Amino acid sequence: MIRIISDTSTLFSIEEGKEIGVDITPLSVTIGGNTYAEFEEISSSSFLEIVRTGLFPVSSQPSIGSKMELYQKYALDTIIDLTMADGLSGTYQSACSARESMEHSNQIHVINTKTLCGPHRYLVEKASSLVKKGCSESELLNELYLSLNHCKSFLIPKDFNFLKRGGRISKVTASIGGLLKIVPIMTQNSEGTILEKFEIKRTFQGAIDSIIKYLQSMGINEKYKLFISHAGNPKDANIAKNLLEKIFSTIEIEMLELSPAFITQGGPDCIAIQTILK
Repeated sequence: MIRIISDTSTLFSIEEGKEIGVDITPLSVTIGGNTYAEFEEISSSSFLEIVRTGLFPVSSQPSIGSKMELYQKYALDTIIDLTMADGLSGTYQSACSARESMEHSNQIHVINTKTLCGPHRYLVEKASSLVKKGCSESELLNELYLSLNHCKSFLIPKDFNFLKRGGRISKVTASIGGLLKIVPIMTQNSEGTILEKFEIKRTFQGAIDSIIKYLQSMGINEKYKLFISHAGNPKDANIAKNLLEKIFSTIEIEMLELSPAFITQGGPDCIAIQTILK
């Protein structure tokens, strides 16, 4: 039997994962001296309330021990663990360390999805669906790699201090954080390991227009899916959705709320726009 494992980078809670037959391990956030497993011990809205008081949080990946327990639980099965982008989190490295410690390591596939949030969520949903359809291990892996090799992510932060403190951006990119009256657009580098500057615009609409132009150059169509995720900022998320729908009327667009771990990185009110081949 094939078992699908992932983490809350997918924006799935443990219970939501169970509903589609996937085991989810939560990332954690620490703020004000307290540590919480996201979605299980703190919601995004409650977390945002604390962050807006001026406290800076930190996030951490699932422990190696929790991964080993899960791998042992399915010792007789084939395991496919879909982790968020290596470099943006230590989740992939932790999963690899856990796999190396298991006697049945040859049955465990740890996949660096090179993405996060919306596309990561889609990959897990796709994997779950393929398992239910009875696909073989090789068929499933080929389909997953086909999708993850055709995805793109953009982030529009409102408070650059969160990205700088989290260390997920290059030194050159960090230098633009002090500029006033700008709307920076971030994107993952080609390896997916850090965020780098894509463009700088004067307005939010200008930033969305720039992203739309890039997506058009990619040739995205109804074979792709779009995601808009936000950190307590539904107003801007809906503006982005309306602008995207005007151009990509045939493409499915899903709106999501970011988890505490990603609010920790992108900061309150940030907007993420992502796409992946279905």
